[in-house]
Amino acid sequence: MKEIITGLLLASISLFTVSCSQEDTHKVKVAINTGPDQVIWDEVIRLAKLTEGLDVEIVAFNDYVQPNKALNNKEVDANVFQSIPYLQAQIKEHGYQFHIASKTYIFPLAAYSKKISDINELKSGDVVAISNEVSMKGRALLLLAENNLITLNDDVGFTPTVDDIIYNAKEITFVEVDTPKLTEALNDPNITMAIINNNFSSQVGLIATRDGLILETKNSPYANVVVTREDNKNDENIKKLVSVLHSRQIELKFKEMYKGDAVRAW
Repeated sequence: MKEIITGLLLASISLFTVSCSQEDTHKVKVAINTGPDQVIWDEVIRLAKLTEGLDVEIVAFNDYVQPNKALNNKEVDANVFQSIPYLQAQIKEHGYQFHIASKTYIFPLAAYSKKISDINELKSGDVVAISNEVSMKGRALLLLAENNLITLNDDVGFTPTVDDIIYNAKEITFVEVDTPKLTEALNDPNITMAIINNNFSSQVGLIATRDGLILETKNSPYANVVVTREDNKNDENIKKLVSVLHSRQIELKFKEMYKGDAVRAW
């Protein structure tokens, strides 16, 4: 009798262990930033369970440093919060062995104006306001270069300055201002156009896809990405997560949340 009870206990423990193991294989833990995206992730959690049988657990951080630390320390399986240039800078600084599993969305930088309604109306000598912050300034100049308004030196990376301009067809004059004041620059009678990021343009009712004279496309390096470690980049649960993030339902949720100012990047 004792042997039977012991055998049943061992069998129960074994079954419990297998059950927990199976449950763990259908779970993925993801680091994100706090903010409006958390509402979207509620839908990701629901949809992943419904369509993929995948349990998605979210860990939200209030800064841009901890999500990468958590991924590197294997506290999470992936993170979804950063752009490619930021990721590359972090990899260079910390030596992270990370992998880009997929692009998600880009929140496009765009050029706005109250003086002209088409980029072709930009005249020789017009003044364009750009950010004085290194990364945003570089991003603005790259946008202008992509639209053939200026030509930059080769190998400028993601942080060109006005000194890297080798050809300025429109003879644009640049004025550098604090990023939060770029929307105010639109009211300056001497400034024709300002290049503004989504954080601030949205605060004054501007929508890049509607109001932007030029804007970043899905080919922009500033797309947000799903990041894993090299050691789990082929995990099936990561592939399932990407599939859900790329679904039509989540795309519609992004459009609802960001009023069209989230452009799919894949």
